[in-house]
Amino acid sequence: MSAVIAAVPSRERSEAGALFVAGIMLATLTDALASTVLSLGRGYIIGDTHATPDEFAWLDIGYTAMKLIGFLGASTLIQRVDSRRLIIASTLVMGAACGMTLVTTRLDLLIALRIMQGLSGAILLVAGQTMIFHAYPRTQQPILQALFAMGSVVAPATIAPALQGWLIDSRSWTWIFFSVVPVALAAAGLLLIADGPKPSTPLRRPVDWIGLALISITAFCFTYVLNQGSRWDWFAEPGILWSTVIGAAALLAFLGQQVLAKGQGLLDFTPFKCEDFCFAFVVSFVAGAALFGSAFLIPYFAVSVLAFTPTDAGLLLLPSGAFFVATLLVAAFLMQVRRVPPVATVPFGILMIMVAMWMLSGSTRESGAQDMMSAILLRGLGLGFLFLSINLIAFSDLNKHNRAAGIGLFNTGRLLGGLIGVAGLETLIEHNIVGNLTVLGANVTSGGPAVSERLTTMATMLTARGMDAFAGRAAISLLDRVVIDQSTVIAFDTAFNAVALLFVFAAPVLVTIKIVLHRYMHATQRPHIEEPQFAGIANPDDGDWTAQYLDTYQLPFMATEKYHEDAFALDDWSRLLDRPDVDRAGTVSV
Repeated sequence: MSAVIAAVPSRERSEAGALFVAGIMLATLTDALASTVLSLGRGYIIGDTHATPDEFAWLDIGYTAMKLIGFLGASTLIQRVDSRRLIIASTLVMGAACGMTLVTTRLDLLIALRIMQGLSGAILLVAGQTMIFHAYPRTQQPILQALFAMGSVVAPATIAPALQGWLIDSRSWTWIFFSVVPVALAAAGLLLIADGPKPSTPLRRPVDWIGLALISITAFCFTYVLNQGSRWDWFAEPGILWSTVIGAAALLAFLGQQVLAKGQGLLDFTPFKCEDFCFAFVVSFVAGAALFGSAFLIPYFAVSVLAFTPTDAGLLLLPSGAFFVATLLVAAFLMQVRRVPPVATVPFGILMIMVAMWMLSGSTRESGAQDMMSAILLRGLGLGFLFLSINLIAFSDLNKHNRAAGIGLFNTGRLLGGLIGVAGLETLIEHNIVGNLTVLGANVTSGGPAVSERLTTMATMLTARGMDAFAGRAAISLLDRVVIDQSTVIAFDTAFNAVALLFVFAAPVLVTIKIVLHRYMHATQRPHIEEPQFAGIANPDDGDWTAQYLDTYQLPFMATEKYHEDAFALDDWSRLLDRPDVDRAGTVSV
């Protein structure tokens, strides 16, 4: 079948070495260690800083809000600074900010350092993934994106909690931050000596300071609401209500300002012209809720209900990391060698996560690590199949001018989905504990034969141990403790079921969105396909003009089905024309 190939701009890609990829992986690992430090070290940090829970919350709020801002603003920095230098600088800033926590316990300084960590982490994640896409051809992206996911997704979900739990139990919470310093130095060193891609010269847009200010207000307000909403019963607290109103108003003003900017604002909306990116952006919210929600529930249940130490809670997730990595490599092999489309593995990932959460919903007060391990391992398998596919679906069809913006938007959606998921689970657990206590307490009365027998048995046991005077009151206290524990277990089981049901309700919605997007994109692109195409022939002097033309009108890069993938991966369009088995006379439409 003959096909028309529009002129393709010259793509200057240099082969990046193994040291270059290893440097980016270590850089993402610094963010993984810094991002999860508060999950297990909360109580220890509060004790050492003498902070109240409300004051401590700003450590997390500042970090998360600046990470959202960094995701949205990273593409503007990439247009002005060489990506390689930007990653090195961000990694060193991350290491310095973590190292400075060793010399201070002042809460205000720790908040400022967390803000620096959030901003630098977001920039290095976006710049690192963008460089991998630009440095290697499309055919090699599955294995490279799997390697990148090991540092950006696997490490914070499995490896970092285990390391942090061991450091807290054996050393101190400050050692968690100190562990980032050597990793940051190693990453910066590898990136300095490695053979990286040549610096590109993308089109620069002016800095949108108004848009940056508006999105900063939005990020801080919404992060505060999602972080503290469950603690203050959401809109019953005036501070939460006003933060929501201010954040919504700032968001509407930001979107309106971006529309009026006509392509010169902070956000680049051209990735939304791609059907696959639009779909993956919606999926990122659901995937973020599943990833962060399950990563929050499992250690929280282990520590608060099963009385695990921080080390044991961290080690609980570590075996799933090995399955996560194995699944990423298997999925990369299927996509890169067997040419399996990325969307084919998504249903398997969703099904495995659903089954894993359903299995965890049967946990009890007597459950141990062995009882939960099969479900946790299955979760690791599902996440591996899901996240690599979503990344390839989202970014493969973007171009070098808008890929950084697309990566930033996708990570923003995933982080927002995680915040919403964790906030919803916290509220669900708290409300269910209260409701369960009411129901169970109504059936545990002193006149019941089962209750009287239980109290008598416990009082006899306490009397045998020398508590004659307080045996009756102690037995009642122990029974109250059992009721509270059982109420908490039921609440957590309900939360595990909620994560499983999230996919049950989201799956038909996502399918509907996919169908609507396909029909809408097909309808809007049909006039361009039917009209005559006028594509300029690229040459070394006007390659940028051709790239702008192709990006503006989203002309499909069409080739014969046999050589579609090969043509997309070529560095220069002229190589395609020189191939003896391609019809030269019919390849370029003028």
